[in-house]
Amino acid sequence: MSRKPELRGRAARLARLFPAKRRQAARAPFVLLVVLLLGGGLIGLLVLNSALSEGAFQRDDLQKDTKNLTDEQQALQRDIDSYSAPDALQRRAQELGMVPGGDPAFLNPDGTVRGVPSAAAGQPAAEQAGFQDLPVSVRPPESLTAAPAPTGPAVPAAPRPALPSAPDGLAPTAPTAPATPRPATTTTPGR
Repeated sequence: MSRKPELRGRAARLARLFPAKRRQAARAPFVLLVVLLLGGGLIGLLVLNSALSEGAFQRDDLQKDTKNLTDEQQALQRDIDSYSAPDALQRRAQELGMVPGGDPAFLNPDGTVRGVPSAAAGQPAAEQAGFQDLPVSVRPPESLTAAPAPTGPAVPAAPRPALPSAPDGLAPTAPTAPATPRPATTTTPGR
């Protein structure tokens, strides 16, 4: 048996600082820690990859839906444009029995009439609007349907009387005329 030489002095003091027998560090916990870190990282990457691919599938579905909705919106816009074209409006108006209107007259802010109104060419106003098929209680008064349009020169309107001012900044109310009762009319069935 060989014996280690004994150290003296300064060397002995330094030798006491270091352990005489080197112990092996436990490697099992370190290896287990490294394996757990690598396994956790791998599982994290798999979860992240699957989440990204799921998001890509959802994005593709949303892009397809957006394309379909855009196509549908463009088709509807084309339909609106075709229905609002002047020739389509004219054709639909003729199907409904409408006729082109006459010359309009305009009312100026001062109450004067500008222009000479004329009646529309075609059937009389009552027949044109189809009022003859309505019950008597629903028909407009004859003054609205049978009165000819004025064709003379523009006549200035009479000035309106000023309304009294209302207190507290409220709008004044115009006096109203009492309503005249309409005579009751009865229709017999079958006539």
